[in-house]
Amino acid sequence: MWFKNLQLYRLTQPFEASAEALHEQLEARQCRPCGSLELATLGWTQPLGKDGSQLTHASGHCIMVCARREEKLLPATVVREELAERVDQLEAAESRKLRRREKEELKDNIVLELLPRAFVRSSHTYAYIDSHNGWLVVDAASPKKAEELITLLRETLGTFPLQPMEVEQSPAYTMTGWLDGGRLPQAFLPGDRCELRDPMEEGGIIRCQRQDLEGEEIGVHLKAGKQVVQLALEWHEHLSFMLCDDLSIKRLKFLDLIQEEAAEAEAEDAATRFDVDFALMSLELGRFIPRLLELFGGLVEKD
Repeated sequence: MWFKNLQLYRLTQPFEASAEALHEQLEARQCRPCGSLELATLGWTQPLGKDGSQLTHASGHCIMVCARREEKLLPATVVREELAERVDQLEAAESRKLRRREKEELKDNIVLELLPRAFVRSSHTYAYIDSHNGWLVVDAASPKKAEELITLLRETLGTFPLQPMEVEQSPAYTMTGWLDGGRLPQAFLPGDRCELRDPMEEGGIIRCQRQDLEGEEIGVHLKAGKQVVQLALEWHEHLSFMLCDDLSIKRLKFLDLIQEEAAEAEAEDAATRFDVDFALMSLELGRFIPRLLELFGGLVEKD
């Protein structure tokens, strides 16, 4: 349940629904299996999985939700091979070349025939609403994956006004300064990974692993004009992560101090374990996210 990636969004209006009220609204779009002719379905499921009965899970002022996507696996190579075979048969039988539109129609028919026999894969995207701080935190490696959950949330609730976190100072410019003769902020330590990018269109990209980020080699690239767009950091001996220039977080790990605290908490069953972990995670992120925003001058004030 511990989040591994963070996509951060700012609620533009207060969120006042309780976990119980939100559960009732989410029931209208509860997940279901793919139909025989459907490529994919998307809906809400229990954050606790088989150990839960509710579509929400609350800890303090935070409410967890989980979107489940179910999709048919129909490899493009299988469709292409079947299409090529049928095109050859028809062209031979009719002694003519099939037109493009005929091939497209034939391809659509093949997909409809194969869908009922396709394997099904499911995936889950977790997120929580922090009504006190006015955030939505999505465990997704890309904005596109997070937007899928947000779109479902908006369709379910009718409206869910929010926007990506926007800060006063450029993260890329600020992170570049930290490595180019500057100093990292207090309680932050550099890791051994970064990505540097030339700001010019189609400029070069340098990805570094197991590298001294404060060493001379990195300095040469910075002096050549490259900017830091991803930077591995550790915060307060509690978290390690990769900070990106869009304020997203990748490779998030909750370090020993947090894991030890979680292990010391009594948990008699899976539901209690989930509740303890969610409480610790949301409290830790509730301390970390404001500090992260401060590094870049804070949030841009809304009009």
